[in-house]
Amino acid sequence: MSDEHKRPADEPAGPEPVAIRFFGTTWVHHDGGYALRRAGVALGALVLAALGAFVLRFAFEGLAVAEVGSLVNVLIVVCFAVCSALAFRRTWEGFVRRREPAADRAAEKAEKSAQSLMLIGFIGSLLAYFCRALIEAPGEKLHRAEYEAARERHARRRTARTGNPAARKQGAKGGARNKKRR
Repeated sequence: MSDEHKRPADEPAGPEPVAIRFFGTTWVHHDGGYALRRAGVALGALVLAALGAFVLRFAFEGLAVAEVGSLVNVLIVVCFAVCSALAFRRTWEGFVRRREPAADRAAEKAEKSAQSLMLIGFIGSLLAYFCRALIEAPGEKLHRAEYEAARERHARRRTARTGNPAARKQGAKGGARNKKRR
């Protein structure tokens, strides 16, 4: 076995937790500045959402200067509102459950069109990140459930095995031979 694959003696064997963006693996035991990171992520997402709204305000004022009409103004506002709501929902659901991989070409196209909605509704996505960071690290619940399931599977596999069966059989035969020789 190479040195790269050996575990230190104090490191437990078993599944490793997945690192979450901005949090690493501090979400497992809520250590290493976890609370500060959550506050920073929440504040950062809120500031970025406010900056995004400020930039969109300038874009909207540009439409007003161009005098495109009230219908276009209403359509733009509705477009950003709907895209932000869809982006919020999609981002929030991504923190709760895994997305299924695209099985066919139609699902792949739908995924690509959803990416453009997420881009247009970036404020909704940032607000979802902000709201989730108030509760927990974004994606922590999903990662914790997967990590606990992996640890449970690992524990079941470890308790089901009591050792190397080949060594047991060899030891049993050797023990019987030793008794006969005495």
